[in-house]
Amino acid sequence: MSKIPMISGKDTVKALAKIGFEYRRQVGSHMILKRESDGKRISVLNHHELPKGTLRAIIREAELTVEKFIELL
Repeated sequence: MSKIPMISGKDTVKALAKIGFEYRRQVGSHMILKRESDGKRISVLNHHELPKGTLRAIIREAELTVEKFIELL
């Protein structure tokens, strides 16, 4: 298992955009992304550093492995 990187919410959004997720709106500190191809919706915190558990949950929700996510960065 690869080590989870410490990255910001904005960098996470940029990585997820490479696999089709689009920024839709922001509610408080949560950025809402949606992928049109399957209608999948993901919420990402707009923080300087995401907690590792939160980032792992986002990666799992996007149906990626940690290794694939790191390649997108």
